Amino acid sequence: MQAIHNGYRGLSLLMDLNWDRGLYFATIALALGAGAWIGTVYG
Repeated sequence: MQAIHNGYRGLSLLMDLNWDRGLYFATIALALGAGAWIGTVYG
């Protein structure tokens, strides 16, 4: 039971770290997409 609990805690930490990294890459992708869209509209 203790191993399951420790594994769940480690998985939760991994999900927290990956969520932060995913938000970072999503923000960059959104900025690049918005820049490309503005470039086609006003270009």
